[in-house]
Amino acid sequence: MLSTGLPQGAVPKLERPGPLRERVYDALLELITTRTLRPGQHLVETELASHLGVSRQPVREALQRLNTEGWVDLRPAQGAFVHEPTEDEADQLLVVRALLETEAARLAAANAPAKGLTRLVELCEEGEQAVAADEVDAVVAANAAFHAYVMTLAGNAVLAELAAQVDRRVRWYYTPIARTRGIQSWHEHRELIDAIAARDEVRAQHVMRVHTEHTRTSYHQRADTA
Repeated sequence: MLSTGLPQGAVPKLERPGPLRERVYDALLELITTRTLRPGQHLVETELASHLGVSRQPVREALQRLNTEGWVDLRPAQGAFVHEPTEDEADQLLVVRALLETEAARLAAANAPAKGLTRLVELCEEGEQAVAADEVDAVVAANAAFHAYVMTLAGNAVLAELAAQVDRRVRWYYTPIARTRGIQSWHEHRELIDAIAARDEVRAQHVMRVHTEHTRTSYHQRADTA
């Protein structure tokens, strides 16, 4: 086990074609948002480069970019560390997320076609199956896919663009509470599907508002009991 916490062979080598610095950035960001690289973890350039099969330069560039975006902290004479989000940071992001997704739910109730509802049901079933199998990564991925599709059904490109900017951080905060939210989260998704199917914009807003508030509360309760 290396100091980065990644077993040898756990991370596939990156293919060379394409903009390498972007591929390294994407790979490291995925490892951070899925908490494979955990908050506070020391990031050693040489070891990350070895895992990814690249030189240190694109790793260094990726870490600098991740630092600018708030995912990594660069500490003088100590190196790079995965950022440890504060409760205030999480709260501010989850409040913004609630505003965006509540409006998306309303628009989805107004605009969703029948085939869109079918896809929402499929995504919900995938999430429920992942919960039953206790596959946290699959639960987080299914949750992100469900919410992203509601945003797609809303049909507002600007709203979707804004939501995409916070999506990775939402996944980051959701991962440690995925088990806590459990099947209840997917019951709430079912309620949302029912509201959208009924074209009930007010109810869809209400369900999404309550749903996102439950997530925000669960995150803070996790911190209180940690």
